[in-house]
Amino acid sequence: MPMPKPQNITLPLLGFASDGKEHSLREAIDNLADAFDLPANERNELLPSGQRAVFDNRVGWACAYLKQSGILQSTRRGYFCITQRGRDVLQENPPEINMKFLEQFPEFKEFRSRSRKDQTSQPGADSIEFGAQTPNEAIEDAYQKMRGDLAQDLLARVMGCSPAFFERIVVQLLVRMGYGGSLKDAGNAVGQSGDEGIDGIIKEDRLGLEIVYIQAKRWQQPVGRPEVQKFVGALQGQRARKGVFITTSSFSNEARDYASRIDNKVVLIDGAELAHFMIDFDLGVSRIAAYEIKRIDSDFFSEE
Repeated sequence: MPMPKPQNITLPLLGFASDGKEHSLREAIDNLADAFDLPANERNELLPSGQRAVFDNRVGWACAYLKQSGILQSTRRGYFCITQRGRDVLQENPPEINMKFLEQFPEFKEFRSRSRKDQTSQPGADSIEFGAQTPNEAIEDAYQKMRGDLAQDLLARVMGCSPAFFERIVVQLLVRMGYGGSLKDAGNAVGQSGDEGIDGIIKEDRLGLEIVYIQAKRWQQPVGRPEVQKFVGALQGQRARKGVFITTSSFSNEARDYASRIDNKVVLIDGAELAHFMIDFDLGVSRIAAYEIKRIDSDFFSEE
């Protein structure tokens, strides 16, 4: 079965709390995962940020909605129990608990009203529905889409650069990733090897204990195994053990398979990976906005 959406989780969550005991959110997550018979891969599937499991997030938001409705109440940090209103709801035996159902409670309507005021006035700003995604998922999906669009635009700009400028981009990226010591040292190394199949060399660390050889190809067609073999041959000619092959296009399956089986350590970076690395290390992009997502610090309110 597909992973249950928040509105499918809410009624079972309330049923789990129906014994009137105090329960932890972790207990609820594990209990519901067993009840839905979720396989391990779905239990462990992470949000795009990698910070939390999708199922954990959905149970957390279902719990939050029920608290906002007065159906559950917090007892202490990470713990909750059912309220009398929650017992009354179970007595009604609703087929499901969704956004429309919760709108009958004034506290939830007020919560929704505040949420709408906090959202932008753009069309679709109030489209985060209980049955589709949690707010975290909607935000992260929107972020990933914007990041993907930016990566495509960035790669298109890189493709429009000269081969020499592309090589400089590669060196600047590797320096920002922690290789090569200073940009001046790394830049001086580019183009000095003069060996076929090698565009430059760069230090692996600031002390220069290991040298990494670079091949940079601003191509549109996929890079095949012969090109990677040529690069590996050039490494062997220099008695080098490590190399980075970067292209604006892609690598064939044969090329990736070959690189994975040789003794030399050769890292293949295609155009999509290159663009995302440039975004991660702020190369060729500038920040226009940053948002922080915060939550209640329950320890602050502890009077013990």
